[in-house]
Amino acid sequence: MNKLSVIILTYNEEFYIADAIKSVAFADEIIVLDSLSTDATRQIAIDLGCNVITREFTNYSSQRNYAIDYVTGDWILFLDADERVTDDLRIEILKSIQTDKFAAYKIWFPHFFMGRFLFHYTDKVIRLVKNNNFIFENEVHEKMIVNGKIGVLKNYMIHLTYKGLFHFIDKKDRYAWFQSKMAYDKGKKATLFLLLFKPFYRFFHTYFVKRVFLDGVPGLAAASIDAYGVFSRYAKLLLLEKKLK
Repeated sequence: MNKLSVIILTYNEEFYIADAIKSVAFADEIIVLDSLSTDATRQIAIDLGCNVITREFTNYSSQRNYAIDYVTGDWILFLDADERVTDDLRIEILKSIQTDKFAAYKIWFPHFFMGRFLFHYTDKVIRLVKNNNFIFENEVHEKMIVNGKIGVLKNYMIHLTYKGLFHFIDKKDRYAWFQSKMAYDKGKKATLFLLLFKPFYRFFHTYFVKRVFLDGVPGLAAASIDAYGVFSRYAKLLLLEKKLK
């Protein structure tokens, strides 16, 4: 029978980590890679029986690739501290890892914002993968490169994405700095066209094409902040080009 390992990256997640760990208690092992938290995150994980490793944060791909070396299971589920595996997803995961039909599986993530789940503002991300069959690339919004066919699980993961409006905006700003620096290092340029058109296109695609308008006012807010995140990325790239940051 194939064994399942779970990897969780953490930094100051004492308010979230316990519930995340408990939601994957069915796994054969849980590895927590902590980026030198200053709160009780590590102790909570230790008390709940996890294998806790500490390492200074470099980037998301590097952290995940580092944690993989400690895995002993046949399959790996990557989980964030603000995510929860539902009972239906647990059953589907345990069933899926006992077959060789796919080398990895994508999982649906409806975002939680303004007190509700936005079922049209969703992501579909590879999170369940056969061990020794993949690698992570990119510093932000890391990309998993898988050798083999990829399936999609039917049940969704609970993702307590944003703690509020300001947390949502702050998260977009922090990602924008990472993304703009990556673009700058690759020699990419910010233009007035990109600065004005790209945010508009992102709002249109999120709100109308993905039908986030069906999620009501929270959907409108999410689409607007998404567009702001794109604007922020190109604005920060422009600052880097002008040597202002």
